[in-house]
Amino acid sequence: MDSPTSFKKEWVLTKEALDNFLARLDVDRDRAGQKYEGVRLKLLRYFQWCGAVAPDMEADETINRVARKIEEGENVYNLNAYIYGVARLVNAESLKLRTRNQQIVEEVHDIEAPATEDDTDTSRRRGCFDRCLQCLPERSREIVIGYYQFDKGEKIGHRKQLAAKLGMTLNALRIAAHRIRVNLESCVKECLGHA
Repeated sequence: MDSPTSFKKEWVLTKEALDNFLARLDVDRDRAGQKYEGVRLKLLRYFQWCGAVAPDMEADETINRVARKIEEGENVYNLNAYIYGVARLVNAESLKLRTRNQQIVEEVHDIEAPATEDDTDTSRRRGCFDRCLQCLPERSREIVIGYYQFDKGEKIGHRKQLAAKLGMTLNALRIAAHRIRVNLESCVKECLGHA
């Protein structure tokens, strides 16, 4: 997996770019170094507060981008405001990348391994589920089977039809289906514990 912040263009901070950045912080080299440390510390705190995975890398990326813009001749009138504007941009990009990576991880975890024929655990669960389903009153069985029967676009229309057929509102159907499902899950767990 890439680093937490994989930014578009790879640019390396040069000595000249750093010198220009420090000169913008203060004409005195020692005070500029102190201000640099202060800016970096504030950036670290900002990125930590934002929940960054690697706040130090994002702070460095922010400083690098600002130094690059200064070296390229960008007119920066308020350096602190500019730095924090760049920090917000870096954070937004990082958040977008983290969200995308998290979605990929979740999709990978959602992929189920194909069940083998001798998978006794799956067959035990299925057997317990079938027994618990048969123990439900007919109306409850109709609700839970009908409610969870279809996928995506089909399920909305089907649930509306089911609610109308049963003389219920859609919200009442949702609540009933949820309660039945909770009871079914409890029954299946109990069955598996005794099996």
